[in-house]
Amino acid sequence: LYTAPALDLMTRDLGELAQLAGFAFGVRRLGRQGIEDLLRLMPMPVADLLDDWFESDALKAVLGGAGVMHLCQGPRSGGTAFRLLHHHVGSPPGVFRPPVSNIGRVLAELPGVELRRAAAVARIAVRAGRVASVALASGEEIPASLVVSGADPRRTLIDWVDPGWLDPEFIRAVRHVRCRGVVARVTLTIERAPGFSTLVVAPSLDYIERAYDDAKYGRVSRAPYLEARSDGVRSDGRHRVEVDVQYAPYALAEGEWDEARRRALGDLAVEVLARHLPGFGATVIERSVLSPRDLEERYGFPEGQAHHAELALDQALWMRPLPGWARYRMPIDGLYLCGPGTHPGGGIAGAAGANAARVILREPRRANRI
Repeated sequence: LYTAPALDLMTRDLGELAQLAGFAFGVRRLGRQGIEDLLRLMPMPVADLLDDWFESDALKAVLGGAGVMHLCQGPRSGGTAFRLLHHHVGSPPGVFRPPVSNIGRVLAELPGVELRRAAAVARIAVRAGRVASVALASGEEIPASLVVSGADPRRTLIDWVDPGWLDPEFIRAVRHVRCRGVVARVTLTIERAPGFSTLVVAPSLDYIERAYDDAKYGRVSRAPYLEARSDGVRSDGRHRVEVDVQYAPYALAEGEWDEARRRALGDLAVEVLARHLPGFGATVIERSVLSPRDLEERYGFPEGQAHHAELALDQALWMRPLPGWARYRMPIDGLYLCGPGTHPGGGIAGAAGANAARVILREPRRANRI
């Protein structure tokens, strides 16, 4: 399911029908019990699934956290068992961590590739229902008959494309893609090694559920779910710790994400870590906080959502980003999506981009590509 474009249940293409048949036979091989278990599991709350299999609260909490990460849901919300499965089957082993990774250099050396940095897109020009060019904020216009966007669906289809080229119902559906970012990033500089490579603060599923209760009503959780990772020693001998603080909502019920709220969130992250690592707070030299709004402004995450659209069961597989538009090709001829807002979702594995490339390569050749 993840290494191929999403299945089109209404397709008439012979190749896609063969793919659909192969999937159906694969499911059938699970047997009656396996199929029933799969149908039961997908819409389950991850808490119920884990209660069926494990007794340890700590183990259930660590696994349950993967079922809600980057979701505005708690472990007792329906469909989070699917998110747990996605977390484990959707990512290959290994770590992608610049500057060790050299993917940028490799891409730049490929024939015909030109990488543009700080080249903000202003609009995608359309003529006679076809992509014609990409206009940059600098005023430069790049002719192109094929545009593949890794930006989120809203930005690509609403901000960059003249809405007159799209059906109003399609635009309405794009506007209603749920994003709801609830994760903030706190970066800590500390004097000495933190004593861990990865630390998850989630004593129980009830702890995570209570943390979600605050975010559900637009409040930053008073006891958030944390995932902290040590990035190792820096050249100056100090260490950096990256902390994902879950249940810090993009849209606050009261006030905005100002400097005081960022500072309070950074203090909270250090305080929660210090409860489990005595003396940790005294080692912190510097801290910086990126709220969901900051993540939107700096990295283009819509509403601070790293996956560009919540990876919930009703926004996954052949419903991602929208039902009927899961195979990367958009209503405008020559316009495709390839980012984490498409099937199968986020992750440095690059499956969405690879699948989009497979679809595009089956299209007739075009004069210009971008």
